Amino acid sequence: MPKKAAPAYTPEPPLDCPLCPRLVGFLDEQRDKHPDWFNAPVPSFGDEEAKLLIVGLAPGLQGANRTGRPFTGDYAGDLLYPTLLSFGWAEGTFKADPNDGLKLKGAMITNAVRCVPPQNKPTGAETKTCRGFLEARLGALPKLKAILALGRIAHDSTLPALGLKRTSFTFGHNAAHDLGNGITLFDSYHCSRYNVNTRRLTEEMFHDVFRSIAAHLGR
Repeated sequence: MPKKAAPAYTPEPPLDCPLCPRLVGFLDEQRDKHPDWFNAPVPSFGDEEAKLLIVGLAPGLQGANRTGRPFTGDYAGDLLYPTLLSFGWAEGTFKADPNDGLKLKGAMITNAVRCVPPQNKPTGAETKTCRGFLEARLGALPKLKAILALGRIAHDSTLPALGLKRTSFTFGHNAAHDLGNGITLFDSYHCSRYNVNTRRLTEEMFHDVFRSIAAHLGR
């Protein structure tokens, strides 16, 4: 039997991406329940000349999966986007609506897994399958100098997407890792409602990470 050809990865997956059967099935269910939602792999959002790439875990069911823009429509975006505005990485007004006119300046947001997973939990196989899109996204940013991983899964997916070993770089909140390729990886606990409500992450802690990024980039 001939060997199955590897998928051709691009920075953004096609809206009918077939690679993860469980996620495809879940999206089909959501299209039946909510035909007016985006219900497809959520594309990256931001500046193609970005120096900073923010990597999240996956679209939220009623957030990005509904709106079609990363971190838009859920609590995590209510913390992330105002922070980007405060630190000069965005301009305009954030209204949790992809039509609010908000623009990112020198930054881009993407996810390790582009399709919404059931219970917000992608499998290891799904994360690995989607990594090709992250690798292509990273390779399409010529001015990239810093990556912010929101959570351990984003951290663990970003490193192999750059051809690096996870064991060489330990995840830690506000940790900075010189990757040796002109890029520094910064870590933060994910800005989820759960982490904020439990005080695992506070707004000040989140801002501290962005202060570290700003100092590194001389902003």
